[in-house]
Amino acid sequence: MEIALHVMDFTPFGPPEGIASGLAATAQAAEQAGFRTLTLMDHWFQMDGTAPATDPMLEGYTTLGFLAGQTESIQLGLLVTGVTYRHPGLLAKTLATLDVLSGGRAVLGIGAAWYEREHLGLGVPFPPVAERFERLEETLRICRQMWSADDGPFEGEHYSLAETICQPQPLQAGGPPIVVGGMGERKTLRLVAQYASACNLFDAGPDVLAAKTAVLHQHCEDVGRDPASVAKTVVSGIDPLADPDAFVARMRAYAQLGVSTVWVSSRAAGLPAWVQRVGETVVPRLAEL
Repeated sequence: MEIALHVMDFTPFGPPEGIASGLAATAQAAEQAGFRTLTLMDHWFQMDGTAPATDPMLEGYTTLGFLAGQTESIQLGLLVTGVTYRHPGLLAKTLATLDVLSGGRAVLGIGAAWYEREHLGLGVPFPPVAERFERLEETLRICRQMWSADDGPFEGEHYSLAETICQPQPLQAGGPPIVVGGMGERKTLRLVAQYASACNLFDAGPDVLAAKTAVLHQHCEDVGRDPASVAKTVVSGIDPLADPDAFVARMRAYAQLGVSTVWVSSRAAGLPAWVQRVGETVVPRLAEL
């Protein structure tokens, strides 16, 4: 099992002038410690319930572009891009740019979006949930088309593109891998089966994940896709250093369900040192699963 780092809080880096160096040190530590992927949140305000909305929050893709220049091998993405935040044609172009400039390390994590406060705050339309899922499916189709040889038009219910030119194309054949976030059985996991490289599930326990995996496999069969071609990933809210043995045991149960990557995070000060300790105590044990 591989491990990924999710950075969801910028306050541990201190005043704004320390964020760039702190993030760079964290990304470099993760790369050296054996983390496969580094992701940030895609928000404009910090999440209510996690911390005050007024806490620092960087724009995601600008930040990933910076981190691409500070690292060499670690994958870079957002967990996850809200479909309402960017026009899909521009999103596909942004990911292609990140992929080219990072040497083929971009990942598109995407979901239906949920944080209404920041949409209202910045004046961005926030349609009902059913429409957001419709837009998500069209966005997935647009990205796939723009990352292909087809630069013709796209006509959907919500988006109309006269030309889907995207030059240069991403370095990764077919474009960056797409990770769809969420556990909804009727819509989200169906979209995973039809369009995505991987699903991203919550750490809800082996029984829940076994049920979600079964639903995903059925969706794959319905669209004629081999379920083994869809990677299964999990976001864990558990600090792996709190009890490494218990964490590894939990991940072993997930690995038996086919989970290949787990995201971990910490809001503690000294994030690069925390990452290094995870690399020393947990990463080798996960690699054996």
